[in-house]
Amino acid sequence: METSSEKNIATFTHLSSLTQYFIPFGNYIFPIVLWSTKKEESTFVDHHGKQVLNFQLSLLLYSLLLLVIAVPAFIISVFQDMPLSTLVRENHYTIENFNFENHIVALTTGFVCIALLAVLKVSEFFLIIYASIKASSGEKYKYPITIPFIK
Repeated sequence: METSSEKNIATFTHLSSLTQYFIPFGNYIFPIVLWSTKKEESTFVDHHGKQVLNFQLSLLLYSLLLLVIAVPAFIISVFQDMPLSTLVRENHYTIENFNFENHIVALTTGFVCIALLAVLKVSEFFLIIYASIKASSGEKYKYPITIPFIK
C-alpha cells in the first residue's frame, strides 16, 4: 500500500511535465528532479517517474519525426519550380502563379503531419491529467504509445 506522500510525489511528477508551457524543457527537468529524489525509497514513485520520462522522450521523438517530414514537404512544395527572381522584387517577397495541383501530395503530407502534431500535443495534455489522477488514487499507470527508454 502506497503512502499519501508517495501518491503526492507521483502525482506531482506527472503534473510537473506541464511546466513545459511556462519553462523551456520543464517537462524533463522537474520530473527528473522529483523522480530522482524518491526513486530509491519507493517503487511506486520510481514506476511513475520512469513513465513520465519515457512518455516525454517518446513525444519528443514523435514530434521531431513529424517536423522532419512536414518542413521539407512545405519547402519543396513552395520553392520547387520557382526561380528566385520571381520571389524577390523590390525588397518584397511575392509568390506568383503557385499551382496547387502540382504540389498536392507534398502539401497534404505537410498538413497531415502538422495535424498529427497538434493531436499529439492535445492528447499529451489530457493523458498527463489522467495519469496524475491515477497516481493520486494509488494506481500504476502506463502511458500509451510510449517507448521504454528508461527501464
